[in-house]
Order: sequence, then C-alpha cells, then structure tokens
Amino acid sequence: MSAGLGRLIYMDHAATTPVRPEALEAMLPYFSNSYGNPSSIYSLAQEGRKALDDSREQVAKVLNCRIGEVVFTGGGTESDNAALKGAAFALKHTGNHIITSAIEHHAVLHTCHQLEQFGFEITYLPVDRYGLIDPDDVARVITERTILVSIMLANNEIGTIEPVSDIARLVKEEAKKRDRTVVVHTDAVQGAGFLDLDVRKLGIDMLSLSAHKFYGPKGVGILYVRRGTPLEPQMMGGGQERQRRSGTENVPGIVGTAVALKLAAEEREWVNHHCQSLRDKLIQGIYDRIANVHLNGHPTLRLPNNVNFSFESVEGEPILLGLDLAGISASSGSACSSASLEPSHVLLAIGLTADLAQGSLRLTLGKDNTEDEIDTVLAVLPGLVSRLRAMPSLSPTS
Repeated sequence: MSAGLGRLIYMDHAATTPVRPEALEAMLPYFSNSYGNPSSIYSLAQEGRKALDDSREQVAKVLNCRIGEVVFTGGGTESDNAALKGAAFALKHTGNHIITSAIEHHAVLHTCHQLEQFGFEITYLPVDRYGLIDPDDVARVITERTILVSIMLANNEIGTIEPVSDIARLVKEEAKKRDRTVVVHTDAVQGAGFLDLDVRKLGIDMLSLSAHKFYGPKGVGILYVRRGTPLEPQMMGGGQERQRRSGTENVPGIVGTAVALKLAAEEREWVNHHCQSLRDKLIQGIYDRIANVHLNGHPTLRLPNNVNFSFESVEGEPILLGLDLAGISASSGSACSSASLEPSHVLLAIGLTADLAQGSLRLTLGKDNTEDEIDTVLAVLPGLVSRLRAMPSLSPTS
C-alpha cells in the first residue's frame, strides 16, 4: 500500500476502474454452476445463452439500438480494430480514404497505420489548442474515395469532448451529395458513465466501448454496428455474434459488463455532478498552490472527471513516483503507452512543447473519490513539485 498514507487514493479511473460489487455478483454463477457453452443446445448451455441474450438487451437499451446491433468483443482495442478494419475492407471496392484525428487512442491510430500498409490513405486531422476537432474540417476533406470517418467521443488523456453528432451529420450530408457510403465510427471508451451513448442522437454507424472503464471486468468490449453497415469480420471461426466476431463468448464477463453499463447509465447524473465538483476543486487548488502550470484540454467541454496539467521545469514521471510514495495513484497520460519515453502525441497535437508534454500529470476521478482525498492531493502535490524543481538537472548539458 502507501508509504505515507494508511490507504490508497486512486485517481486513475481513465486507465481502469474496479469491478463494482453488483457486476461481480452477477458474474459468479457463470464461473461455476452455469458454465455451459452458449452455442450448445442442452439445458446447461441454454442458461448461458439466456444470460447472453439478456445482457445484449440491457446494452441495447443503454445505447438505444436494436438488440442485434450489439456485438461483444474482447475489449475496446478489439472493438476499434474490428470497426476500422471491418469497414475498410468491406468498402475497399468503393474507395480507400479514411479520416481520423491526430489525438485518437493508439487503438485507432495504430490500426490506421496498419491499414496504410494495405493501400488505404489516411487523413489525420489537426485539433485546436484545446483538442477540439472542427466538424467543418472533417467535411472539407471528404473526397470521392472516402469510406470511413473515425473520431473519438472524448479524449482519454485531456478529457476534451468532441462534437461527434455534428461531425456525423456533416459527413452523412457530404456522403449523400456524392451518392456514396461513408461509415462513421466513434471510440466512446472514455465516455461511458459520463456522456449520453444514445447512438441515434450521435448519428453514428459504429461505437466502441470497454467494460473496465465503467466498473466492469477487463477483457470485454462492446461494438455497436448499425444494421446494414458494411463490416468484414476480423475474427473467423464458429460464426458467433451473428458472424461478426467468432469465438466462444465470455459469458461471465459479458454479464458483468451489461450490469455495469446499466448502472453507469442510471447513475450518470449524480456521478457527473459528484466528479465535476471534485474536478473543479482540484483544478482550482492546483492553480492556487503551484506556479507555472498549464491545464490541458478544453476548460468546459471536458469530461467531468478529467484533470490534466503540465508543470514547467519538471517531468511527469518523478511526480508520479512521488505521488505513489504518498499513496496516490495517477498517470501521465494513456495507460496503454505509459511505458513510452516519447512525449504524448495528444499533448504535442494541441501545441505543447516536448518539455511541457513530458511534464504532464493526469488525475481522473471516480464515483468513490472524496473531498478529503482532493485535500490530501492538494497537500502533497505542491511540495512535491517544489522539491523536484529545486533538484539540479541531470541532463548531459548541466
């Protein structure tokens, strides 16, 4: 546990969340008594099939979609890969141009890089200093060869919320003018539990989610695929998930995912109010106590739980280590690339220097964080930054 405190203060909910008790309880029977393969026909197996069907229905209600439009995957990364590759290869006979943004999660960016090796052309749209994408910029780069647009719902590092519904509307208008199909996908992994996931309001064709971001289990994802959307399956085998994702379904994980998503949607209003109150106190407290800091992301159009600061003249890694010694868990950006020594591509894209990007700290709050924990962070962080700034530089030029 911590060296300085009696308990852990967890402020890295953008990286992962604990499995909530209700989800765990719902999962347990499918690890033991109800262990049948849902593709078999006998009674034991049909218990699993019913659990799958019920879970799919729960997810569909949250997304406001048809039950058959819900595909269960192995996580958010697989959902992004399946969406982009699936649509790209299904539509390659009509075009090869894909549009995305410079600040997408690596699950999207690296998939796009791979698709480039197969002859697809990718436009990586820039963002403004807050990380916002201009919907008109998306519409302007659509060509006669465009087949797919993928723009995230909210950024995982800086919390900026993108105008996805406006983007989708303009894309569909441009596609109609050209009498062609352009599929719109959004990585909504960070939005679950905080933003409205109604796919009809968003106007998108595909949407990705990851269970462990909303107090569900790791290793389970959701991919919404609007009926009629061209999609070439990437997992071949037994034809599960209506031929869209082969492989024996993770019944306990899916059951826990559906329970967690349902509760996250029901609790969204009070969780947003709770987290935003703590977020604003934390942001103001850092401004008041530490000089030469920069808030990254949009000041208001941001996730209610996201705080991302860059600190001048100090690197993020020693800040994280110092916080950890005080029993505070945080991050410097995406957990999927936290081992990288390269500055965040998101922070570089919004115009930060490499030095400022290296000096970033992300604190992401959850429903169980408290005001006392915010007070503790604000008591620890200023002194930690001050000590680190006072240390002599270890660079070769010093």
